[in-house]
Amino acid sequence: MTASVRAPARPAVAVVVKGYPRLSETFIAQEILALERHGVPLEIWALRHPTDKAIHPMNRAIAAPVRYLPEYLYREPWRVLRGAWRALAMPGFGRLLRVALRDFARDPTPNRGRRLGQAFVLAAELDPALRHLHVHYLHTPCSVVRYAALLTGRRFSFSAHAKDIWTTPDWEKREKIADAAWGVTCTQAGLAELRRLAPRGDEERVALVYHGLDLSRFPPPPERPARDGSDPADPVRILSVGRAVAKKGFDDLLAALSMLPPGLHWRFEHIGSGELRDALKARAAALGLADRVVWRGGQAQDAVIAAMREADIFVLPCKEGDKGDRDGLPNVIMEAATQGLAILSTDFAGVPEFVRDGREGLLTPPGSPEALAAALARLVAGPGLRRALGEAASRRVRDDFSFEAGIAAVLSRLRAVADLPDTADLPAPADAPRVAAE
Repeated sequence: MTASVRAPARPAVAVVVKGYPRLSETFIAQEILALERHGVPLEIWALRHPTDKAIHPMNRAIAAPVRYLPEYLYREPWRVLRGAWRALAMPGFGRLLRVALRDFARDPTPNRGRRLGQAFVLAAELDPALRHLHVHYLHTPCSVVRYAALLTGRRFSFSAHAKDIWTTPDWEKREKIADAAWGVTCTQAGLAELRRLAPRGDEERVALVYHGLDLSRFPPPPERPARDGSDPADPVRILSVGRAVAKKGFDDLLAALSMLPPGLHWRFEHIGSGELRDALKARAAALGLADRVVWRGGQAQDAVIAAMREADIFVLPCKEGDKGDRDGLPNVIMEAATQGLAILSTDFAGVPEFVRDGREGLLTPPGSPEALAAALARLVAGPGLRRALGEAASRRVRDDFSFEAGIAAVLSRLRAVADLPDTADLPAPADAPRVAAE
């Protein structure tokens, strides 16, 4: 007697992202993996191919197939033309044409044309059984999804995060929110901005859902020696993790490090890639810090967690970046909290929603190297203060930022629009891959 083999479920939801996989977007990988473990059949579509050399263990555990849209239309002309030809016969072509012409009148850029071409391909190549589109980021990825949804008659939803909220013009956010079935965002400030633009009387269409953390991926905090900056052979270890871009404030951090008293002994380590990395390395050298700063580049999460376990202080001095770009609530701050690290950040964007000044960490005004240096000096010389702040941050992430609650909220909304079975309360399948952080 031959055992029957169950055919894999056809995808019910397409998750559309800007690039995949990306080291800086563990929060997206975490959500996709959790949805899979709750039985949601997914397909991943990305606007860009990966550029990071390393891959997170979570991405390796995700089973959903990944498809890539033409990153540049001229590189796959026949695929784009085939999609455009098929679009002519789709039920929403007339409406899409009206919307696209109105968008081009307000934004006559090549980027707008690229999104329309990608939407043609997405609409033409989606599995007919697929019922719903969910997109991460409200700017360019949502343009592609909105156009494809208009063409095919499907509904879409969005997760808005940070840069996409603050750098997208009001008219575009307003129209995307109006066309979406629902949306979520991850900070109170982002929620207020999107509800300001939601259809009158339907502000609840956008909800607050913190990313939270799947704490099973993180080991318990380690015991740390009580370094106080007095021993040159055992300096206090300062860590920061994030892309080298303006909104992370690494220029302010280097300036602050240069202001620390000469009698304090410390070492700074940065993990992350980014467009400003070479300029920051040159700045560190100009400030005389080169022999105390280590630039490790992009790293997979197991290496990030290992670095957090070796560190004494975690610093991320967020501020407003280019053209209004800003962070939401950086997941890496919560990840540092799981390891009991003392956190130093700024009173900006979504950071104070997790770190309360003097309780889970220290917050300084954004863009103030002087205030940052004073707080750093307190932490470098104060192992008792570091321990108290780190323990409080660890309790905060475990007690108040539940990843499970966020996934339940997303599942509930997906079930309502994609005709999914009620699986939100089911445990993860016995054979679901687990992700080790050690």
